[in-house]
Formats: sequence, structure tokens, C-alpha cells
Amino acid sequence: MTRMRMLLLLGALAILVVAPASARPFPQVIQLPVGWQPEGIAAGKGHSLYVGSLATGAVRRIDARTGEQSNAVEPQAGRVAVGIKVDNRDRIWVSGGPTGGGWVYDARTGATLASYQLAPAAPRFINDVVVTKDAAWFTNSNASVLYRVPIGPGGALGSQSDVQTVPLGGDYTPAPGFNVNGITATPDGKTLIVVQTSLGRLYKVNAATGVADVIELTGGDASNGDGILLHGRTLYVVKNFSNQVAVVRLAPDLGSGTVEQTLTDPALDIPTTIARLGSKLYVVNARFTNTTPTTATYSVVRLGNHEKHGKHGKHAKK
Repeated sequence: MTRMRMLLLLGALAILVVAPASARPFPQVIQLPVGWQPEGIAAGKGHSLYVGSLATGAVRRIDARTGEQSNAVEPQAGRVAVGIKVDNRDRIWVSGGPTGGGWVYDARTGATLASYQLAPAAPRFINDVVVTKDAAWFTNSNASVLYRVPIGPGGALGSQSDVQTVPLGGDYTPAPGFNVNGITATPDGKTLIVVQTSLGRLYKVNAATGVADVIELTGGDASNGDGILLHGRTLYVVKNFSNQVAVVRLAPDLGSGTVEQTLTDPALDIPTTIARLGSKLYVVNARFTNTTPTTATYSVVRLGNHEKHGKHGKHAKK
């Protein structure tokens, strides 16, 4: 065998050895620390996922390629982390559930950048948050309002005195139980979409007025609707106790939609919120029926590739 042929053979063998490692698939299930008690999940830069803790208010940063993780935000006394979003300035926005508060953290250092008291008194459960180019919007599942925190030029964070309470009008009617839960927005921030868990309804909301119009669905429903995510005109609706995610194709005016697909996985155990990295969808298992939450195991589940939905437009996360 000539020297050249020997070198070619060794090179081919090296490719065979290296390729499987470099082509290793992203983990299907990523385990969280025991007792973490997650509810919110958000996508950040690169392959980063962020998951909040109801138990301590901490936020976990996860590398979706490897499952490696560490705390982006350490436990916070007197705080909880329900819905979360990461904006394009690497800031983590957190809704504070029964505390009535909301917080903004630096994803790189974990430092608190801002603190807001959105609902000083009951009834209150600050459930979810979405960030647009000029504001962050929070939901209150126990009141018929949204909260708007302005974002100024250069990403300047609004102060407590800048917080606006926007009553929901139009078709929206509260019902017993949890009402407005998940929230998302169009890229221009002019239209919000919310899900009302108690009635299984979706609404498009005029961000300027708070007027809500029911989104009429065919082919399925939004029952047990929790976290939602808009990607172009595809809306993903997490149906927590159903252990499903409804994939809704919205009409151009967002006034109606068709449930094109229902995603599920044997690993789902009451998923609550959803994030998207590239063509991959991730949901977090809240396991609300577990009777020993402080010692229970929790996980993030990858639902697979959904590139065909990505052709409809860009994700509305800012």
C-alpha cells in the first residue's frame, strides 16, 4: 500500500470515528434538579433555554445541545418564577404569580435589573409575559386586565410609575377559575394573543385599546390552554392537563384558525409552557398532580422538528 493510499484510509477512518459524535442528536428529555418545580420556559441566544422555579424564584440556563445546565438566576427570597421570556438584550423577564410582581434579570450575571409591583392587592396571579419592541405585557389570571411595562429607546426599562393597567374589553368575559393565562404578540407588537384557560378560548387583543375578539377555531379547541407561542401565523397552544400541544394555523387577520395538528409525547406530564429553538419545540413538565413536589423529578421535553411551520414567518419573540 502506497503512503498516499495509507493517508487516505486513515483520513476516512477518522471521519467515521468523529462523525457520530458531531452528529449526536439534541437530547429528547432534559432532567431538571429534583424539586425544581418549573412552570415557565423561554429560548435565549444560541442553544440556550431558560426554565424558572415556582419553589425558589431561580432561573435555570440549559444548553439544549448537551443538557448541561446551571443557575442563571439564583434563588430569590420572597419571589417565584412563573412565566418567563428572554429579550434580545439578554434580559430575563419573570412573572411573579401570587406575589403580584414582575422582575427583570441580567441573563449573564443574574442581577436584578428592575422590579415591578403590578397588582398590589388580590385578586392576583401574574401568570405570563411577552416582550415586544416597545413593551413587556403581563397577564393576571385572577383579574380582567393586562399590565404594560414600557421599554424606551435603546431598551431602557420603564419605572414603576410607568406601569399601565389595561382592562380587557370586547368579547372577553371572565369565568370561575383561571382566566387569562398565556400571552404572545405579533412582531410589530400591535396585536396580542391570549388564552383563557377557564373557557378554553383564544383572543386577539388590540394592544392600544385592550379590546379582545374571540379567535374562532375549527378542527380542535384550546381547552386546558396554558402557555402559547406565535411563529408567523402558526400558534402553538400548550394544553396542560391534556398533555398536548395544539398547532393552530391562523387566518391572515388572526380572527380565526384551524387546528392542523396535535402534538404529544409519552414523556409529557402536565406541560405548561413552550419555547422554540430553530425547528425544535420544547415544553416543560410542571407535574401539578404530584403530591411531593419538593422531592419530585422534573424535565424539559423536546417535541421534535417542525420546519414546515417555520416557513410561515418569523417567531414573534423579541
